[in-house]
Amino acid sequence: MNVPPDRRPLKGRGAASNPEGRFENIRHQAEDDGWPRELLDEEAPRPRTEVTEERARSVISRNDSPDIGFSQAINPYRGCEHGCIYCFARPSHSYLNLSPGLDFETRLRAKSNLAEVLRGELAKPGYVVSPINIGSNTDPYQPVEKRWRLTRAALELLAECHHPCTIVTKNALVERDLDILAPMAREGLVRVLVSVNSLDNRLAAKLEPRASAPHRRIQAIAALHAAGVPVGVLVAPIIPALNDRDMEAVLAQAAAAGASSAGYTTVRLPWELKTLFREWLALHVPQRAAHVMSLVQQMNGGRDYDSDFSTRMHGQGVFADLLRTRFTVACRKHGLTRAHDLKLDTSRFVPPRKASPQGELF
Repeated sequence: MNVPPDRRPLKGRGAASNPEGRFENIRHQAEDDGWPRELLDEEAPRPRTEVTEERARSVISRNDSPDIGFSQAINPYRGCEHGCIYCFARPSHSYLNLSPGLDFETRLRAKSNLAEVLRGELAKPGYVVSPINIGSNTDPYQPVEKRWRLTRAALELLAECHHPCTIVTKNALVERDLDILAPMAREGLVRVLVSVNSLDNRLAAKLEPRASAPHRRIQAIAALHAAGVPVGVLVAPIIPALNDRDMEAVLAQAAAAGASSAGYTTVRLPWELKTLFREWLALHVPQRAAHVMSLVQQMNGGRDYDSDFSTRMHGQGVFADLLRTRFTVACRKHGLTRAHDLKLDTSRFVPPRKASPQGELF
């Protein structure tokens, strides 16, 4: 992919551009006025993170996808400040008339009434209990969680009514909530999966610029294990010829830190993401860009992305089979079970009381 000569990586951000989403009718075209940047003596300001409050009407999303290990999920935020360039959720920002590029990681939405709406949904007479996944689309412990604390509010409610949940994150901020997670774990109500796809700090800083460093995530696995919280590792996503070499080392270090289970996925490039990812390759690893995309296409039936439920998570073909074998052998060596094998207790659930404007009398 050819990128404009003045296009450059932005420190602390994954995307280098802000292309229109696929639903936009207006297209913007940048024009060169002939003035070299060095003569103008100016630098474009770094894009800052903006968070807009959103009043959600519902917060539990449901799916029946056969390749996903849960049927219910909540996502406290739209967009993710981690800025992972490979994130399959980037195209979802197009539904907000925002770009899957820089907008996805800088213009966020926080569902400020999440706990209130969740309480109402759990209290419905026909509600059927099954584990709720927190972080299926965007990371629940991304940096803005420090201020908004929406994930913690959700956990407090789930703990109150003994509702099981799973968490997927790549941020060590999960340690903050050990005071909630540890008691839930003793009741068989929670499992945490920490995503670590490389041990190379330099690569991670470019792929996942605002996520916790890989070694810090391994420390988070150790802290969760020490607190008695069932914890697993997700080697996700694996990008061929870029981070696949670290698979065995990640599994070894995670197991040594206390992870009891593991899973993996290969990179997925739906919709606008394929263009953003190609741009990232051209900027950061131009000498390997063609090789990476060739292997990605080999795993997707000759396309950048194949949405088939039977193959989209792990790919197909020779390279995908090799990854599957390597993963299986490494898990067997370190005694790691499959990430979704742990069953959580759904029998303890007590529906929460609906919030009342009159408060509690007794």
